[in-house]
This record gives sequence, structure tokens and C-alpha cells, in this order.
Amino acid sequence: MDILLITVSVLLIIIGILGSIVPILPGPPIVFCGLLLVHFSSNQPFTIELLIIFGVLAILSAIIDNVLPVYATKKFNGSNKGVWGSAIGLIIGLFFFPPFGIIIGPMLGAFIGEIIDGKSTNNAFRPAFGSFIGFLSSIFLRFALSIVMAYYFVVEVFMK
Repeated sequence: MDILLITVSVLLIIIGILGSIVPILPGPPIVFCGLLLVHFSSNQPFTIELLIIFGVLAILSAIIDNVLPVYATKKFNGSNKGVWGSAIGLIIGLFFFPPFGIIIGPMLGAFIGEIIDGKSTNNAFRPAFGSFIGFLSSIFLRFALSIVMAYYFVVEVFMK
């Protein structure tokens, strides 16, 4: 039974790390599920405190993942139309132009949203760039947290 739990945990962690880069999958929560699953093995490699910390961080990362691109767009003087354009651009880019659409879609969407809002081309580029920076920051945070959790998994399960 332990081998099955560890195998499924490894798969969840791999999917979670990939999900840290692909916006449609919630990377850190999936990695956390892998940690939680292996905790039910006979070894119980993690303390309850560590699981609580990682669980809270996984939830926070999911919240920040949705807030950070919007915050960055607004911080770079974006309007509501720019924020909506960024979200719509992400969805369109994800499904119609993968993998580059994930990066270009939100930026182009924010730019178009700002143009629709009546801003000049020069003034519309700044919030679009903010959307891009927010998106990259969000990916970096998700990926970093997922790698840290995967590191703890490898150390506790395979090196002790």
C-alpha cells in the first residue's frame, strides 16, 4: 500500500510542478495533495505543523495567483477594461495559441482593453506590461513553492 501511495504522490507532485507553469492547473495545491497523500503511508514522513504550513501556503498561492496579475495591471495604471482584457486574453491564448498564448494573451488582452477604454497606444502599453509582469511573478511564486514542497518530499521519503 505504501508503494501505491508514494507512486500516486510522485505523480501528483510532477503534475503540480507542471501546473505551476500552466495556469489552468493549480500547481501548489496539487503538490500539497501529494504530500498529504504520502503522509497516510506507514512512514508518515511529515509533521502536522509542516503540513499545516504547506497547506496554508498552497491556499495563499491560489489566492495570490488570481490577485497578482490584476494588482499589477492596476498598479501600472490599468483600467477595469484592461483587467478584463487581460483575463479574456489569458483564456483565449491558453486554448487557441498554446504555449505562447499563455504569455502573450493576457498582455495583448490588457492592451486591447485599454485601447477600448480610450487610452492612447503609449498609455495602453504600460498596463499591458504590468499584466505581463504580474503573470510572470505569479508563475515564479507558484513554481518556487511547488519546488520547495517537492524538495521536502524527496528528502523525507527517499533520503531518510
